[in-house]
Amino acid sequence: MKRFKNIVIGGIQNKIFNLILVTILLVTAVNLMVYMYHSRMLSDLAAQSGEQQQDAIGEITAAVMNDAFAKNLQRTNNAEARITDEMFDAVADRVSFIAECTEELFAHPENYPRRPYAEPDPEDDGTWTARVIYAEGVSDADPQVAAHLGLIANLSDIMISLCQSCNAANAYIALPEGVHFYVSATAGSWYEDGRIRPYDPRKRGWYQQAAEAGKMIFTEGEEDANTGVYCIECAVPVYGTDGSLVAVAGADLFLDEIQEVMKSNTIEGEFQLMVSSAGHVIHIPQAEEFPIDETDPEADLRESRNAVLSQIVNEGINGDVPDVLLGDLGDGEYYVTASAIETPGWLLLLAYSKETAEQSAVLLQERMAEIQQEAALVYRDKTGKSRLTALVMMITATLATLAGAIMLGKRIVKPLNLITKRISQLAEDNLEFKMEDAYRTGDEIEELAQSFASISHKTVVYMDTIRRVTAEKERIGTELTLATQIQAAMIPHIVPAFPDRTDFDIIGSMDPAKEVGGDFYDYFLIDEDHLCMVMADVSGKGVPAALFMMASKIILQSLAMMGNSPAEILTRANEAICSNNEAEMFVTVWLGILELSTGRLTAANAGHEYPVLKHADGRFELFKDKHGFVI
Repeated sequence: MKRFKNIVIGGIQNKIFNLILVTILLVTAVNLMVYMYHSRMLSDLAAQSGEQQQDAIGEITAAVMNDAFAKNLQRTNNAEARITDEMFDAVADRVSFIAECTEELFAHPENYPRRPYAEPDPEDDGTWTARVIYAEGVSDADPQVAAHLGLIANLSDIMISLCQSCNAANAYIALPEGVHFYVSATAGSWYEDGRIRPYDPRKRGWYQQAAEAGKMIFTEGEEDANTGVYCIECAVPVYGTDGSLVAVAGADLFLDEIQEVMKSNTIEGEFQLMVSSAGHVIHIPQAEEFPIDETDPEADLRESRNAVLSQIVNEGINGDVPDVLLGDLGDGEYYVTASAIETPGWLLLLAYSKETAEQSAVLLQERMAEIQQEAALVYRDKTGKSRLTALVMMITATLATLAGAIMLGKRIVKPLNLITKRISQLAEDNLEFKMEDAYRTGDEIEELAQSFASISHKTVVYMDTIRRVTAEKERIGTELTLATQIQAAMIPHIVPAFPDRTDFDIIGSMDPAKEVGGDFYDYFLIDEDHLCMVMADVSGKGVPAALFMMASKIILQSLAMMGNSPAEILTRANEAICSNNEAEMFVTVWLGILELSTGRLTAANAGHEYPVLKHADGRFELFKDKHGFVI
């Protein structure tokens, strides 16, 4: 459509002008009626197709977003379950190590001296100590009790070191005689009214369950006898060479630690719950917010009246990978999924409100409604102007010939009919209205078709964008954040490291290449005159290297605290790591023990970089000590 000054060439005005020359008033009136009829029909069809488009977009968007949301929900819960399982696995490793050491003591008592032991002291609070608590009527006046206590007292330093290095709450060994050997920083709180409270570990659930099961167990939770805080206990029985029960080793995992991990990643509309292998709810504070009324610790969720809850718990406990289910949990519909916490054999349940999940789809539909409304306003405006122009021109027109009127009427109506037909053919699998040569009339009809094509194309592009954005939703990164915090906490970082010592000073730092890594250092006093220093590098990067690093660090420190030489430490560490290293990872280690009174440094190198010494005159020297093979 072109304009020359105020004259429209090729538009409806020009066509009406030509009609005046060849038609009569009657044919003009008939043509006007036909035009008005088709315009009204097109307007109705446009409104109807808009509603159909909006409904189809809503259905498709909801289906796509629901599928993507369900997969993301499952990934999120799996990540949370892995993080929680790492906490259980860390406790299990710590308890297994203590049990192995205890078994060695009872298997070869002649190889170990009888070390002193003591009962709790009120001044112990705030200091890591190993103390003994007796059951009512039990004391070390019994020679057997005294002998066994003197034997397991050899593990005092190892258990204290494990608790400090792992940021653990406690560790303990219970004897069948009714003796509790306990390591914690709150041992002084055993006092009550100036006297030590008697404590019989044999009456505790963790002792009885471990002894009955004959293997490592995790309790479903009970109050800690010392602090009164609700916790989960990990316990494993220790048997003598004759097969009799000689001890039960254990440690507590306080639920507030797990709760902090869960709450740090919880978002609005989301609830998490731990369920034991017996279907019981593990009581953590967050369970009080769960939208069900079956959180009684004795209730078995496998037999829940709620079909969704019962199905997902049964499938998860039976070892099947449950799908994300949608169902009513009492106060509305929720998406529910479960992931295995492998170490204790429990489940982590995650429920997310359907109402919250569908907010994105609702916003999309509202936006589509706005687009349709804007398009309808534009269409009515253009159609109204076109009708007014045609009406004025036709009223003022003179009679024209019937043939000219019919031919011109067909020319105007044909593309409109074709537009109407194409719009009515739009369906869910084909929502795009495309331009055709028949619409290219050079007037308002072409503009109308272009408007429909533009709006339709924008709608399809917008839907594709929503699909991509939903499908590529960012994965939860919280496990890396947590792993970074844990790894940073395990590396010595307090300055000054030994504030009570004035004869030496030491400081270290490490900047991992990724969020977590395999490099690490460590320094600690073996005794008052020997300082152990470690520099190490695990093969690889990221979470696998960090996990291998944690195990290596604990093994090296434990072996050093047992009084071994650097060569013996690296040799035994290599034996321990190689015994269960299916991933075939390795670590290079430089380990030195400095005798503070003489300044003599004894070191061993397992394939690590040479250390650098700074002399008093400021010179630096690369100390090329003898290399051994990597661990």
